[in-house]
Amino acid sequence: MLQWDELEQSCQTCQKCQISQTRHKLVFGAGNRQARLMFIGEAPGEQENLQGLPFVGQSGQLFDKILQAVSLTRNEVYVANILKCRPPNNRDPLTSEKRECLVYLRNQVWLIKPKIIVCLGRVAAQTIIDPKFKITRQRGSWIERKGYYLTAVYHPSALLRDPSKKRATWEDFKEIKRRYDLL
Repeated sequence: MLQWDELEQSCQTCQKCQISQTRHKLVFGAGNRQARLMFIGEAPGEQENLQGLPFVGQSGQLFDKILQAVSLTRNEVYVANILKCRPPNNRDPLTSEKRECLVYLRNQVWLIKPKIIVCLGRVAAQTIIDPKFKITRQRGSWIERKGYYLTAVYHPSALLRDPSKKRATWEDFKEIKRRYDLL
């Protein structure tokens, strides 16, 4: 496993897949490197690709409001994505792309050692928790694996497309905060 500087440099110079050729900026991750709570999304969006930070676009602004509603801040958590580069046309990441980038994400998790990992959306949940994960049926459920508590919630972009999912997300985040406070 690499330390932070080596890991970030390795990501910056990565050319393991084609999308590294089209990135504007690497989206490594951001937040508290000693966080007890880590959020993992699928891949950077357009604004993230331009700014080099995770969850800064419209869905990121909603994510910040959700955190604020449960009395959390970005300074307390760490936010990363499975992929560090934006897939063309915002498509779902390919299996091969996820496989190449997971090495970096696993290293981040190893360095941070969070107690809780929250997958933001279907792609993250299927990659981190279970390939057969059904976000509409299993979101908000918890499993413990290798000393981590894992759960998944709707991705903030899903809430922007379908506001009826906000109530379920609110309940999920209240439970995340409850568990966080117990740690």
